[in-house]
This record gives sequence, C-alpha cells and structure tokens, in this order.
Amino acid sequence: MTIRLTTALTIILFAISCTRPDYDLLIKNGTIIDGNGSEAMSGHVLINNGLIVRSGDFDLDNITATKIIDASGRVIAPGFVDAHSRGVPQETPRFDNFLSQGVTTITLGLIGRSPGDDDVAGWMREVDEIGAGPNVIHFTGHSTLRNLTNAPREGSLSDSYINRMKEIIEASMSAGSFGLSYGLEFEPASYADMTELVSLASVAVEHGGMIMGHVRSEDDDRIEEAITEILDVAKESEAKLNISHLKIVYANDPARAEVVLALMDEARKNGMKVTADLYPYIASFTTIGIVFPEWARPPNDLGEVVEARRPELEEYLRNRIQLRNGPEATLFGSGHWTGKTLKEVADELNKPFEDVLIDDIGPEGASAAYFVMNEEVMQRFLIDPYVMVSTDGGPEMRHPRGYGSFAKIIRKYVNELELLSLEEAIYKMSGLPALTLGLTDSEKVDIQRGLIREGFAADLVIFNPDHVRDTATFEEPHSFAEGFDWVFVNGVVVIEEGESNEELPAGMIRRR
Repeated sequence: MTIRLTTALTIILFAISCTRPDYDLLIKNGTIIDGNGSEAMSGHVLINNGLIVRSGDFDLDNITATKIIDASGRVIAPGFVDAHSRGVPQETPRFDNFLSQGVTTITLGLIGRSPGDDDVAGWMREVDEIGAGPNVIHFTGHSTLRNLTNAPREGSLSDSYINRMKEIIEASMSAGSFGLSYGLEFEPASYADMTELVSLASVAVEHGGMIMGHVRSEDDDRIEEAITEILDVAKESEAKLNISHLKIVYANDPARAEVVLALMDEARKNGMKVTADLYPYIASFTTIGIVFPEWARPPNDLGEVVEARRPELEEYLRNRIQLRNGPEATLFGSGHWTGKTLKEVADELNKPFEDVLIDDIGPEGASAAYFVMNEEVMQRFLIDPYVMVSTDGGPEMRHPRGYGSFAKIIRKYVNELELLSLEEAIYKMSGLPALTLGLTDSEKVDIQRGLIREGFAADLVIFNPDHVRDTATFEEPHSFAEGFDWVFVNGVVVIEEGESNEELPAGMIRRR
C-alpha cells in the first residue's frame, strides 16, 4: 500500500513538473536593439529570475513561459541609464518621471552634492528597505565633503581637512559608492585648488571609482580653461572622467563645440578615459545665484554688499543678464514667481530687473531655467560617439528635461531630424552610460546590466518608436512621456501597456 501511494505521488509530482513553465517571461517577435550600437535584429528575449536567459532569433518550439508578450512591430531595448539624475528615493521611490521615459537606472549625488553625508552605508540600507522603481547609483559629492568637514572656503586646505575628506570618501566607496562628483562652478567647491581636487580624486580611483565633473564655468569665454582643468584633474589622479551635462553658454557657432571635443579627443589619444553626458534642451536650470558675482553671494552678506557697492552690483547684473539673452530668457522655477520670466516680474513690479534681483529675490531666493544655449552647438555634442544622454532632472524640478529627455531624443533627433539612427540613440541611452559607469563589468557589479545579453539584468523597454513622445514643456514640466508600452526593472513590470503600477522592484546598485 505504501509503495502504491509513493508511486502515485511521484507520478503526480512528475506531471506537475512537466506542466510548470520553463521561464518567467518570453518577449517574442520583436526588433531587438541590444544597446551596443549594433544593427537591430528580429528575435525574442527569454527572462527568468530577473535575468536575461537568452536573446536572438531562436526556435520557440517547446519553450513555455508564465507570461508571453508579443512585441510584433515594436522594439525591445535595454532599459535606459541616466548618467545624471536628481531626486530623493525616500520621498519619491517610484520615480515615475524616469520610468515613464524608459529609464531603469538613475545616478544620484552629482554636481558635488550627495545624499547620505558621512553614513552612505546607512543611507543605502534605507533606500533598499523602502525599495525603488529604478535602480539607484550613488556618487560622493565634493561639496558635501567640504561642508561635512567645515572646511574654510578660501585658501588652500590644510592636511587635516584633506585627510578627513579622504576618510569619508573611503567609507563611502567601501559602502558601494561609484566615485566622486565635482560641482566646481558653485560654492564651496569653487574655492578648491588643484591639489585638493587631485588628492580626493585619487582616493576614489584607489577604490575603483571614477569622477563626474561639473566644470568651473560653462561660459564661452572660459569653457576651454574649465575643460582643461577637469581633464588635468583626471590626468593627475589617473581617474576615469565623465563631464557632466556638456554645454557652452552663449556660444552660437558649432565650431566652438569642435574646440571642446578636440580637447577631449586629445586626452583620449594620451590614454585617458573621457566621456560626457548632455540633456537635449537649450535651457539650463540652477539657482539664480549663477547671475550674481561671487562677491555678492554667500558667505558674503548681501546687505553689506548693497550698501557699499550697489551701483557696481546693478551694472554687473544688467550686463550679466543681457549677456544671457536678456530678462525674458530667465524663467523662474521656484519661489514666489514660479512660472514667470524675470522680465514679467520686473514689469509687474514696475522696476528694473536688476533691482528685482537685488531687492526682491537675492542670490538664494529662487531657481530658474536660463535659455542661454544654441541648438546647433548642442546637436554637435550629441552626435559625438563619446557623449551620452542624461536628464540632470528629477521629480520636483520645474524643467522638462526630468520628464522628457530620453523620449525627446527618439521623437526629435531620431524620428524628425534623423540626426541619429535608433541604434545610435539607444547606445547613447543604455550601452554607453552602462559601460562608462562599469555596469557591464562583472568585476564592478554583482549583476551586469545595460545591454541585452545573457546573464544581464532584465531591465528592458518595449516600444514603437513612432509612438514615443515627450509631453513635458517649460509651462507644464511635470507631464509624463508617452509611448514606452512596457518597462521592466530586474524582470518586474513597472509599466504595462503604458500604465504605471506601484511596484518597487529595485534598490541600490553597489560598486564592488
């Protein structure tokens, strides 16, 4: 009797095992663009346990899956990697602004300001406990280090300050941070000298990290000097360098882009690893302090400056704003006059715009979008093979780049202008940033991602390129992108047939 029961149970279990699907997901009959820049091909992608098991044009006979998606007429691509993101995972863990445009991995801690302070390990654990829509990468900010150590703003720093910052970098890198970021255009990083910058970068390099560099100035008359400086930091520290949101302010001649790209090309010829990212808009976004002279910004007291040097400050602001295409080219994105230009505010208050800046706003009173760049210059940067796409945006920022950058690349620069092929665009949005960050390197990360490859994370997007559309504008900057029908993060659906859900399948990616 016991033998018969055992035999029957064995038969039942065998029957169940025979009917159990072999894979979690099969995406079939799509056009695969693998993220490596190679030509598209027709085929299928198999996924199991959050990983890509197989891809290509293989026989589907005898393959079973729990879920099957027919991607006929649509592209299957790696989820996009944003090399320059903003946001707070504890406040907006889903990051639908990124997911809706196909971004499955974001980077935080850029422009020298990073979360976690001197306990990055604890911050990372908190993000993992909450969960996130996209994967999250951490960079350690140079300005944050200066603030944590109460370093004096002016003059070369003593060894005690440098050594304390090194200790914090080492702890952050040990926790899994990917490297060091600079924001040299802004205080307090703007006070740092070459010795400080190289010394700190060297620690990141010793721990396998790279540097992300916002240069000291993006103005046309200073851009070559600024690019040369950050290249020198990378050269002296032997760091891999990515230049943040590459641009030239005030330049209207595409030849100026050639000058900057030539500097980067020369560095690569000398053995350096140099890339850059950009967002596809001609307006930047930062604090209004960018238009004030250094001597009228903190830690200087504005009241004292106004009392002693008001005519000089007025003249400076008049010239600075006119150089930046006039008061109508400054659109406030925070503060009392959000959504209005500086010209509109000046007209409303019936006073010169320089007086508005001094008396009603001040260098810390608002952030704004500044329409100060040239489309042709930006396009020249975009087509360079070492320049990738980013947003430099987040859920709360009043700039459309945080909601539309990746969709705009496909809609405008692939479909409309044909500046890039779809394969080139996807490489710039997935493979290139993944390679740059080390996400494709099994020695750098536990799970490789950024390409459609066997064993890589199933971070994927499925879409019809003709349907992709960026809907965010400067008037309505928080409007989600459209056209990305399916988005998967670690094999989990976060957007299904264009509809978002509440899944939080991701967390921190830690650098080994």
